[in-house]
Amino acid sequence: MPTTRSSTQRRTGARAAGPPTPGTNLAVVRGALSRDPEVRSLPSGDTVVAYDVTVAPTPSGRSESVPVAWFDPPASGLALTAGDEVVVVGRVRRRFFRSSGATASRTEVVADGVVPTRSRARVRAELARALEVLDRGR
Repeated sequence: MPTTRSSTQRRTGARAAGPPTPGTNLAVVRGALSRDPEVRSLPSGDTVVAYDVTVAPTPSGRSESVPVAWFDPPASGLALTAGDEVVVVGRVRRRFFRSSGATASRTEVVADGVVPTRSRARVRAELARALEVLDRGR
């Protein structure tokens, strides 16, 4: 039997109780590294590399910088330098942390792969993996 939504549910966008709607968190960014990668060692022993990827100007003419974090990247991820054109495939994450006694947040792309655009075969492979993620979400 189909479920109906009350006027309150229609107005607020609230959903009737039931299983959550499946979704996919996928980000693909193409741009140039605006600075050299920053390597940090975490207390857990993991390594994270932080990148800032500047994407082409928007219709308003402004460039945008996208923060990217790549956990335990291969050596090739450390060899990138400012100005390198890359394709990043990953997911968007908002993390919260304490700073100066207050809670702050940062939204970033957590990379599954960062590939120089000059490596066309590797770019195609990363994008193919991204398409597989989208197909699984159906």
